[in-house]
Amino acid sequence: MSVNINNNDINKAREIIYKIAGIYLPTSKDSTIKNRLDMLKRKFNIQDFDNFFHQVKHGHFKQEFVNAFTTNKTDFFREGFHFDDMLDRILPHRLKENEPIKVYCSASSTGEEPYSIATTLLYAKEIYCSSTPVSVLATDIDTSVLDFAKKGKYVVNTKLNPLPTWVDLKDYFDIKHKNDHELFMDAKSNLKNILTFKQQNLYDSRYPFGIKEFDIIFCRNVLIYFKVSDQEQILSQIFSHLKIGGTLYLGHSENILNLAPKVDRLGKNIFVKVMD
Repeated sequence: MSVNINNNDINKAREIIYKIAGIYLPTSKDSTIKNRLDMLKRKFNIQDFDNFFHQVKHGHFKQEFVNAFTTNKTDFFREGFHFDDMLDRILPHRLKENEPIKVYCSASSTGEEPYSIATTLLYAKEIYCSSTPVSVLATDIDTSVLDFAKKGKYVVNTKLNPLPTWVDLKDYFDIKHKNDHELFMDAKSNLKNILTFKQQNLYDSRYPFGIKEFDIIFCRNVLIYFKVSDQEQILSQIFSHLKIGGTLYLGHSENILNLAPKVDRLGKNIFVKVMD
C-alpha cells in the first residue's frame, strides 16, 4: 500500500535537510518538499517515512536524501559579464606572473559553470601568450551532479543558452549539431586536465582549503538557498580562502552582507578583497 505524505513528513524533511546541508525551505516550498519526498518514495519504495527519516539521521540514504533536495539550475557562461571581467581585468596582468592561478567554483552543479571558467582561463592563456599554470576546483554537495560534471558531456540548447562569440569553443569542446538549435558538447582533455571536482558541503564549519589559496572565487546563485545568518557564515568561510586583491563573484540576487567593509565593489556583483 502506498504511503501518503503528510504535513508531519514535510516538516521533518525540512528540519533534516536544514540540519545536514543548511538548505532553508520555508513553508512556501512545501509543495517542492512533497514532490521531492514523493520521488524518494518511488525510488526506495518507502512504506514508512518515520522509519526512513530515522535511517537518514543515522547515515543511511543520507546522500540520496541530500541529492533529492538540491536545485541544479545552471548554464554555460551564465551572467557572462563575470567572464568578461576575468578576461579583461584580472587575467591580462595576472598571466604575466609565474605564480599559478587558482579558481574556486563553490557550487558547480552539473558543471557548466566550471567548464566556462576553465575555457576562459585557457583562452586567456592563449591570447596573452602565457605559460602560467591555471586550475579550477569545483565543488558541490550533490554527488549525482558531480558525477555528471566529471563526464563533461552536454546537450546545449543555444536558444535558451546562447554561447559566447568571443571564443572558438571548438578549441575546448568536441561539438556536433543535434538539430537546428541544439549542440552536443563534449569537453576536451585540455579542459578536463585543469579541472578538479570534489564534494563539499558549504554548511560545514571548516573547508579543506588553504588560507588565501584562491585568486578568484565564484559563489553564484547558491547563497539564496540559505538563511541570511548562514549566508554570512558561508561568505566569511569562503572569503578567508581568497587572496588579498582576489575577486569574488556573487549571483545577481545575492549580497556581500557583513563583508562590505572588506571589499571594493566594481558593480555587477564583482567584489575585490582589500582586507581580511
